[in-house]
Amino acid sequence: MESNPVLLESKSSPINLLNEMQQLRLLGHLCDVTVSVEYQGVRAEFPAHKAVLAATSKFFKEVFLNEEPVDGPHSNVFLNEVQVADFASFLEFVYTARVEVEEDRVQRMLEIAEKLKCLDLSETCFQLKRQMLESVLLELQNFSESQNSEEESAARPSAVPAAKAERDSLECSVATPSHEASPEGPAAKSKEKV
Repeated sequence: MESNPVLLESKSSPINLLNEMQQLRLLGHLCDVTVSVEYQGVRAEFPAHKAVLAATSKFFKEVFLNEEPVDGPHSNVFLNEVQVADFASFLEFVYTARVEVEEDRVQRMLEIAEKLKCLDLSETCFQLKRQMLESVLLELQNFSESQNSEEESAARPSAVPAAKAERDSLECSVATPSHEASPEGPAAKSKEKV
């Protein structure tokens, strides 16, 4: 009797795979490419794995698939006009699916993601930029609302005393009878009766 097929799926395997590849890269084990980056005279070399770079970056995939066979299994790639810190962050992202950068570097990370055609990093940067923009807009809206409420509360106290002063002056004129004779005063009414 045949049994039904079942699915064996690991939720932790992708993360474990990334962690292991990162450890291999950091230790320099099984690295088959060295990426040299240079920006304004600052240069650094980063050992990495072709398979990881090709899987995460269309730029590197094109480079590796179109490269001429060389004497050894090791390749060298040179990137001009890429800052060392930005490429280090790029590598950390492609090997771990996360990286911590300063807010002012997010735009540069987006630029390197576009240059290296790394869709995951581009999408992550766009999402973060959208969140940052929404946060700024929310702060501006809250600030605007607080300014409006402050202006309204500042306007109310000055309007209340004016209304109160007007009401008080009306009460005074009503409460204090006029002692002068007027055509409508008591003397005029008594003349009409006569």
